Amino acid sequence: MMHDMSGQEIRLGIEALSRFMPMHLLLDAEDRVLSVGPTLQRVLDGISTLGARFEDLFEVRAPGGAGKMSDVLDRAANRFRLAPRHKRNVTLRGLGQRLGPDGPVLLNLTFGIDLIAAVREFSLTDADFAATDLAMELLYLAEANAAVTHELRGLNLRLEGARLQAEEEALTDPLTGLRNRRAADLVLERLCTARAPFGLMHLDLDFFKAVNDTLGHAAGDFVLETVGRILREQIRAEDCAARIGGDEFVIILPGRTEAQTLQAIAARIITRISQPMEFEGKPCQVSGSIGIVRSTDLRAPDAAQIMAASDRALYAAKHAGRAQAVLMSGDTPA
Repeated sequence: MMHDMSGQEIRLGIEALSRFMPMHLLLDAEDRVLSVGPTLQRVLDGISTLGARFEDLFEVRAPGGAGKMSDVLDRAANRFRLAPRHKRNVTLRGLGQRLGPDGPVLLNLTFGIDLIAAVREFSLTDADFAATDLAMELLYLAEANAAVTHELRGLNLRLEGARLQAEEEALTDPLTGLRNRRAADLVLERLCTARAPFGLMHLDLDFFKAVNDTLGHAAGDFVLETVGRILREQIRAEDCAARIGGDEFVIILPGRTEAQTLQAIAARIITRISQPMEFEGKPCQVSGSIGIVRSTDLRAPDAAQIMAASDRALYAAKHAGRAQAVLMSGDTPA
């Protein structure tokens, strides 16, 4: 269901949905299948899908640790990778969106760089793709090439895709989906080399060890995943949020050096983290302490100086009573 410019309701039937999105998957609020596109049904090789549970049909490859579609959408900004459980050698890439607060979830899947191999394996033709899909051009190109050229092209595409995927995974924290320490260091080095102004927040979770000790590591992982989602919601696309240690995070904000702005962002993050989290019916109560530094407060900042200054700011925040944010100007709280 959609609305036009005047707000009038527009309904799209399953037949039309299948024509425009032959690789779609429509799930109800309980992750049960309401509709499957005809091309995706071919991939599923005749498996009875209507009413089946999403997790019984697919294995989530990314983001790691997600099983239910609600987890996938929360942790991966609506993008994900799946594999059919009966054909684990097939990787599907997808984009998902919940249709309304409590409505169904619509997923649109593609073969990505494995398109040519999928065409061969499932005997797909142009009728299996939307007329506007760029897959058509790739199919015609594959048909026009000689067999050897075809194999080499497919191999090169897969190798390049594997390289890019490996690079992305090398810079990503698998638990939270945030950037990792290496990625944060690269961003800091780039900004410092360019002498670009930026703010940095060093976040450490208070009472996290108590959650691990009393409720177990699964509860601790849940807290870290929740904090990762909170940080993604509080930053811009050009900012970098990274998990750099067990329960330590940094947020790098290019162009943001105003004390009031940085304090306001930190206050929002602390407020969100301090809200009760529940894991398997048990409360996980943590808070966050944040040390804030600005590149403009250092004469010739480098990554090591910035991180050392943020450590001092974080220590001051902890000393101030926890669940606090302290901005340091040099070695003095601002």
